[in-house]
Amino acid sequence: MDKKLYLDCGSGISGDMFVAAMIDLGADLDALEKALDSLPADGFFVEIGRVKKSGIDCCDFHVHLDEGHENHDHDMDYLYGSAHPAAEPDRPCYEKTDGEEHIQEEGEHRCHCHDEGCGRDRETHHCGCQGEQHHHTHRGLAEIFSIIDACDMTETAKELARKIFRIIGEAEAKAHDVPLEEVHFHEVGALDSIVDVVAAAVTFDSLHIKEVIIPKLTEGTGTVRCRHGVMPVPVPATVNIISAYKIPMELTGAEGEYVTPTGAAIAAAISTSHQLPPSFVIKKAGLGAGKRAYTDRSGILRAFLIRGEDDEGRDKVVKLETDIDDCSGEVLGYVMKKLFKAGAKDVHYAPIFMKKNRPAWELTVICREDKVEEMEKIIFTETTTIGIREYPLRRSILDREEKEVETVYGKASVKQVSLGKMIRSYPEYETVKKLAKKSKVPFMDVFDAVKEAAKKE
Repeated sequence: MDKKLYLDCGSGISGDMFVAAMIDLGADLDALEKALDSLPADGFFVEIGRVKKSGIDCCDFHVHLDEGHENHDHDMDYLYGSAHPAAEPDRPCYEKTDGEEHIQEEGEHRCHCHDEGCGRDRETHHCGCQGEQHHHTHRGLAEIFSIIDACDMTETAKELARKIFRIIGEAEAKAHDVPLEEVHFHEVGALDSIVDVVAAAVTFDSLHIKEVIIPKLTEGTGTVRCRHGVMPVPVPATVNIISAYKIPMELTGAEGEYVTPTGAAIAAAISTSHQLPPSFVIKKAGLGAGKRAYTDRSGILRAFLIRGEDDEGRDKVVKLETDIDDCSGEVLGYVMKKLFKAGAKDVHYAPIFMKKNRPAWELTVICREDKVEEMEKIIFTETTTIGIREYPLRRSILDREEKEVETVYGKASVKQVSLGKMIRSYPEYETVKKLAKKSKVPFMDVFDAVKEAAKKE
């Protein structure tokens, strides 16, 4: 069954809170480390550990910047102009080494920098230790996309990271009334925001979540300081994102910025629905800690993998049907590809005869309820049809999980389905095709190797 994620943003959402919540849900730390290792930037290191917020144990994802890259994002005195409680309690760090986790006490930070003069132990953390003064870089969207493209992560993770930054860019362009290509990012182009977005894309992608429910974003009031000066909360970029993507928002009477532009952009990029099922079962919970200290909110982003009570082995979908007798095969092939790219679960054509014995095609699309409008728009725009039939359906499906296995031809993706103790693995066609082409061997040789590797695991 497709994984459903419910984000409870009652204490707001930011990039680091989201990453921490995904890690707490079981995101792939090896994939995260690989991506951050390959990020073409210095001046930071990352801690992943446990902290307590309002007495609750949470996962903490903390991006440390050197002096030249610091942007005061977590400095409460800088942000609000008056004394606030300490925003950052002691953070012991869980460091992943040789497949095991152990607590790393504060002050033992290790780095992945490339400076031979750096005296830090090079094992797991990322650090820019050049020892020279840096100036804040104002990056454009093209520069940020180049950084993302250079990272070692899946193409779907790269697409998500680019989407998040494009959403922020469009919001900033509207706020400053300039073309998108002329937007130069300040806070969101800062190094820690780039790390947050890359980490958010990698961790979310590794969980293979298909549906994301965000009922609302909870925001504070008052003002906050940024590079452009003192701004009202929510800041203009956040307002533009929430408006453009029609995300429900609740304003509390509390002072403070609970929803950052990066957090709003992540929500806009991944949300598929704002409506929770009437009742549901929580399969797993993840708690992500925020860094800013507020007295009336916990500063925790809660993420739940859920299943509706009527979803046990069943899934609600919609079937769209239309009969077409005056479209070429080239057009129909293009439409199928576009429908799949937009999120259709299945698309197929069946030959039929219409009135006056005209040969034609019946187009059938299976999709989620929230995708109906988008699917119908594609069909009406790209084909000659003037009507589409719509049928609500329920389907029985097996629990499924996407996994990666190692073969003699390289890493391959498999879909693993289960029914009780019965487990079956199906090699993903695109991966097999790619490996067969790269290794110059028959498709079935790679297919059998992938299936055998999956069976052993």
